[in-house]
Amino acid sequence: MRGAACLGIAAAVLVCFAIATPGAADEKRYDTGASDTTIKIGNTAPYSGPLSSNGIIARTEGAYFKMINDQGGINGRKIEFISYDDAYSPPKTVEQTRKLIESDEVLLLFNQLGTPTTMSVIKYVNAKKVPQLFIAAGGTVFGDHKIYPWSMGFQPSYQSETRIYGRYLRNNYPDGRIAVLSSNDDFGRDNIKGLKDGLGNAVGNIVAEVTYETSAPTIDSELVKLKFSGASILVNFASAKFAAQAIKKAAEIGWKPVHVLHGNSQSISAVLKPAGFENAKDIITASYSKDPADTAWKDDPGLKRFSEFIDKYMPGEDKTNFYLVYGYNAAQALVAVLQQCWDDLTRENIMRQAEALNQVHLEMLLPDVGLSTSPRDHYPIEQMQLQKFDGQNWVRFGPVIEGTLSEK
Repeated sequence: MRGAACLGIAAAVLVCFAIATPGAADEKRYDTGASDTTIKIGNTAPYSGPLSSNGIIARTEGAYFKMINDQGGINGRKIEFISYDDAYSPPKTVEQTRKLIESDEVLLLFNQLGTPTTMSVIKYVNAKKVPQLFIAAGGTVFGDHKIYPWSMGFQPSYQSETRIYGRYLRNNYPDGRIAVLSSNDDFGRDNIKGLKDGLGNAVGNIVAEVTYETSAPTIDSELVKLKFSGASILVNFASAKFAAQAIKKAAEIGWKPVHVLHGNSQSISAVLKPAGFENAKDIITASYSKDPADTAWKDDPGLKRFSEFIDKYMPGEDKTNFYLVYGYNAAQALVAVLQQCWDDLTRENIMRQAEALNQVHLEMLLPDVGLSTSPRDHYPIEQMQLQKFDGQNWVRFGPVIEGTLSEK
């Protein structure tokens, strides 16, 4: 058995696993999408549409896989990353996912983005028994190993994250009147449940809940409605484009509530800069990743390698963009799992290795945050730390908090 194996993920990068893996196989084992020379990985992402700013995540992953290929691939096999635009439209996601599995014959699906989009294909993918790893959405259902054994999330689930906000507001603003902005979809509903669970007996402090459609051009009217609810706290669970609009509109109408922002929309370049740094000052969110703009990491080896990667493979991109960090972490996690598969590149073994992570630390995760999974735990990351925007950067405060949903 290979125990506590340490694997090279990229140049000078070691990710250590404390897991058991098969001994060196006498013969190589492959499923559709794998061979002696290639591993085919499928992805859908919103390169267009209302979440087009998130498309940079998949572009970062493609660049990371190119770096791995330039370094010799994974156990000698090159990654073929096939990524299609689904415009954050569930019908398009269904079309592109079927194409990836039935026409392109990928070995696995990786980091498909979005809650409603992923929900549109998750039953189909599980029926096909195709690994759907590290989904780029925090839908709590994506960690439900009983219903969807071939699927696995990546980031903290939305309910884990928003419970943290609920507890924070209950403890620090016990009499605060809360207004909530969320999307009218599974993403929004998941967030609301976690927030209310975290508020506990303070749930009555919510005085307004307003939803928006992701196809809408603006959410100006929704912000006006929330302001006139008399709330002193705004919980902003909008996706990037609408989160920026909400921050800017609140300032335009002279509303200065305590502002809690969903972690998905914490990007300085994609959200806070368009909204106006002066408008975003003092916003609170939570994160599990290192912020490249945080001077606390200026001498961090992981940040230096991330920076070198961007310079070489994505020149000109803004290194402070949270979505680049997200894609980098996710790609590194998948490479680690595939390295651990050695010459058994069957779908069953891929899931077995993905379910055996033991506090695996990725270069751009916070020091106290690691990936842990098991056959009964499909929530790899369950720890976050609160942070506040000081007008230029996010400043972390308080301890790393765990919002566990997995079965222990």
